[in-house]
Amino acid sequence: MQSRPAAERREELVALYREASGCLRCPLHQGRTRVVFGNGNADADLMFIGEGPGQQEDIQGLPFVGRAGKLLDQLLEEIEMSRADVFVTNVVRCRPPGNRDPLPDEILACKSYTDRQIELIEPKLICTLGKFAMQVVTRTNRGITAVHGKPEVHELGGRTVRVYPVFHPAAALRSTKTLDDLRAAFARIPALLEEPPPVPIGAVAPVVPAPVPEPDPPQMDLFG
Repeated sequence: MQSRPAAERREELVALYREASGCLRCPLHQGRTRVVFGNGNADADLMFIGEGPGQQEDIQGLPFVGRAGKLLDQLLEEIEMSRADVFVTNVVRCRPPGNRDPLPDEILACKSYTDRQIELIEPKLICTLGKFAMQVVTRTNRGITAVHGKPEVHELGGRTVRVYPVFHPAAALRSTKTLDDLRAAFARIPALLEEPPPVPIGAVAPVVPAPVPEPDPPQMDLFG
């Protein structure tokens, strides 16, 4: 898919934000303070997708503003990036009561927003944060430990995108081992961003012709 001008995509992203701000598609709107649409660079190469807003996110209308968000900022700094370089969102944009997991109908109601964000931002790499976001984005029931730090290719938002599942920063706050693993996974992000775009699923990669070997030079007879 050919890239569209960044200014045009950004204008449509603002329109999508306005639409989402008044969303009544699922019961989660009844208890929200603010819609947490996502924020960051509207033309980012790197996009993070988490699960859903917590209490502080609901109050401020911004994703990852608590302790987990501070750790996310720190991990980005360690790879010489910042929130200004990335876009951060969630699979649902209203806080579930008591911070419970979002229900399937709630996720489905928000899916078009997620797809449109991917389509308009055109990220090179989507990093899912935690088990729940990974399962929703990659449409699987696998556990996060099995796929943490292992890039995959998926069709999302009408695009072929490399998806990079990692542990949630909140889990890393509770375990030094998880923090070490998460830090190691983040260290790979710059290299992943430098990789060529993934081949669309089902497409055949270009075949590079094998070089034709040159004939061996004639052998000189020992006796002429």
